[in-house]
Amino acid sequence: MIVTSPDAFLAAIAKPGGFTVSAPATARAAFLVSPIAFALAAESASDNRYMDLAMVPDPARALSEHAELARRLSADLPVITFPGDPDAPDGVFPNNVFATIRGQLIIGRMRHAVRQREAARADIRSWFGDVLGYRTRDLSETDCVAELTGALVIDRARGIGYCGLSDRCDMAGAKAMHDAFGLHLTFCFELAAGEYHTNVVLAILASRAAIIAEDGFRDPAVAAAIARAYAGRTIQIDEAQKKSFCGNAIALSDQRIWLSARAARALSPGQRQALHEWGLEIGEVALDEIEKAGGSLRCCVAEIY
Repeated sequence: MIVTSPDAFLAAIAKPGGFTVSAPATARAAFLVSPIAFALAAESASDNRYMDLAMVPDPARALSEHAELARRLSADLPVITFPGDPDAPDGVFPNNVFATIRGQLIIGRMRHAVRQREAARADIRSWFGDVLGYRTRDLSETDCVAELTGALVIDRARGIGYCGLSDRCDMAGAKAMHDAFGLHLTFCFELAAGEYHTNVVLAILASRAAIIAEDGFRDPAVAAAIARAYAGRTIQIDEAQKKSFCGNAIALSDQRIWLSARAARALSPGQRQALHEWGLEIGEVALDEIEKAGGSLRCCVAEIY
């Protein structure tokens, strides 16, 4: 079922016996792509206001940050890192291009040509197909825009997707992802002007809590409806916190969420306490150089289910 209004979404989740926990809330493993030849791509910056081409990243520092990220995340689950591709200089964010459900690799349809090159990577495709035995659901040649778990934030345990429509995801892409991920319900809505990905304004944490930036949604009623779905376990972040990537969080276990150090510093003591009370401790990793490319920690992590 795909719905496009807050009322339809709330009616759907209120149905008796609907959308109960039926799958694991967090991934079995994760993969990253290292920032080899890391640089900012002007094409990507054209619709990503979190990227400033004047902020030139230091490739050596970016590599060091990324290696530490892989080391730290491995405390929660196995992590594999693929080498970066010099022809894809900002390809450090694989979650936009690759995603999984159990036994299946999903390849997204990227808007920009510089990101479309990533989808063609034979090594990642072969690793999933030949090593893990995953079949492939390839959206990269379809007539849509579908930037996977950048545009689509998923409550994995309940099979509910939250899909923000923007230049990075159209309605055809939302429908293709709903089918590819085998979701029970997808709530489609427009992001606010200037927002490029849902996972900067919304995080669903281990299917039991949410971080929401209301000003990231064109219609505030959408943010309110999502908050009602996680009533009592929702953190509302302001514009400054959103710009610090507080919404770009991920839970890789039932006990911890991960944020960049910049995002973690921006959380208030009350927000930190709320997460603690919900059984979610905060892990943080410095990603100052990588964040110059307009994404943060969650964007670096492609989940393996």
